[in-house]
Amino acid sequence: MTLPSVSYLRLEKTGAVIVDIHVIPNASRTQADGLHDGALRVRLHAPPVDGKANAALVAWLADAVGVAKSHVEVIRGQTSKRKQLRISALAAASADWTQLNVSL
Repeated sequence: MTLPSVSYLRLEKTGAVIVDIHVIPNASRTQADGLHDGALRVRLHAPPVDGKANAALVAWLADAVGVAKSHVEVIRGQTSKRKQLRISALAAASADWTQLNVSL
């Protein structure tokens, strides 16, 4: 598996992929929107209450790279704007990483 050479994607020894994301909740629509301090900036339509933003982020990332939501988990930053998500090794091998490339 070959990952794009971008600051927000890291391959773990297990084959899983860590995605660094900076979230902007309550946006008019959900979309990737450039970089913020080396992380992928994502504008989320969901509000940051009761885990709705985290659930929306997991769903968006899974859809963007073409994997099941069950293979994506928030591993750091559950209540922060800066988050780390892990895509399991099984799903990462077949993911379409080109969908996360953002034009700067």
